[in-house]
Amino acid sequence: MLQNVTDAFQDIRDAVRALCAEFPDEYHRKVDEARAYPEEFVDALTKAGWMAALIPEEYGGSGLGLTEASVIMEEINRSGGNSGACHGQMYNMNTLIRHGSEDQRRTYLPRIATGELRLQSMGVTEPTTGTDTTRIKTTAVRKGDRYVINGQKVWISRVQHSDLMILLARTTPLAEVTKKTEGLSIFLVDVKQAMAKGMTIRPILNMVNHETNELFFDNLEIPAENLIGEEGQGFRYILTGLNAERALIAAECIGDGYWFIDRVTRYVGERIVFGRPIGQNQGVQFPIAEAYIEVQAADLMRYEACRLFDAGKPCGAQANMAKYLAAKASWEAANACIQFHGGFGFACEYDVERKFRETRLYQVAPISTNLILSYVAEHVLGLPRSF
Repeated sequence: MLQNVTDAFQDIRDAVRALCAEFPDEYHRKVDEARAYPEEFVDALTKAGWMAALIPEEYGGSGLGLTEASVIMEEINRSGGNSGACHGQMYNMNTLIRHGSEDQRRTYLPRIATGELRLQSMGVTEPTTGTDTTRIKTTAVRKGDRYVINGQKVWISRVQHSDLMILLARTTPLAEVTKKTEGLSIFLVDVKQAMAKGMTIRPILNMVNHETNELFFDNLEIPAENLIGEEGQGFRYILTGLNAERALIAAECIGDGYWFIDRVTRYVGERIVFGRPIGQNQGVQFPIAEAYIEVQAADLMRYEACRLFDAGKPCGAQANMAKYLAAKASWEAANACIQFHGGFGFACEYDVERKFRETRLYQVAPISTNLILSYVAEHVLGLPRSF
């Protein structure tokens, strides 16, 4: 089954690999060292049409599904790149495509497809609420033809390299709603305009070259027409993007996993110690083989999550499980890779330590492994809610 699915997208794989080959390890290494943004790489992906994969053809995109998008993200990571620089445009796109008005789609999607605009960022998480999204404190109050936004967000990625941002805010106080998931709304924010009218960005340096920030909103006014969908239904809408995000992150981890396995398999087959390749030892073979098995299993769950998403069916459990399995598998592969490279695994020129840092993020974000386990326990197994 896995081979059949993989073969079905071989043309996409070949094309993305060819583009990525123009940006070898040295390019990504230098970007990482400089803590820079891979502008040239993202621009090349955009010009080739890959960043418009999910945009319907009538709006200038390719009209592909999440399955194809996941293959694109996988191949970027498998080629040694980091999809974290651009994956936001993929999952944010679904929110606008599925829930935006026809006017919003016609206004923004063609310009996003050509690369004139970037929709890379989503503002949901807050310092005091974390993943308890229904308790966010950022408010959006309607005043005539405007919404006035006040509050704070944290861990908001790529906003410095994005023209547009999806923002979640509470439009009805929590105390006034019947269900805590009600009263939340999503907006499309023009980043440059917002920075001039009440939004402040504070970068957060971190162990990965992953541009992320704190955002502060002080009476930021945005047009009421920037509301996406119905007021108060934002939580339901945002889940569309979150399920897509988890499936795409799973694909990226699978790409990382294959990258680590390819690198370590080649290295241990060539590295001679005590007169024999270290890959001849079962103590070396077994962790690599185990990681490969886990990556293959995660790959199947990724395709199942994407299949359900593309069919418009519920996929929360599958998207979460795909992300869990893939993040775990890529981390196992990363550990085997750095362990069997020995000291060379810590040398920047081998790129193992860079990819090691990058894939470690996905044990924590965009949702931690423990919260996925809680979700499965409650929503799949029917166990009592733990929080």
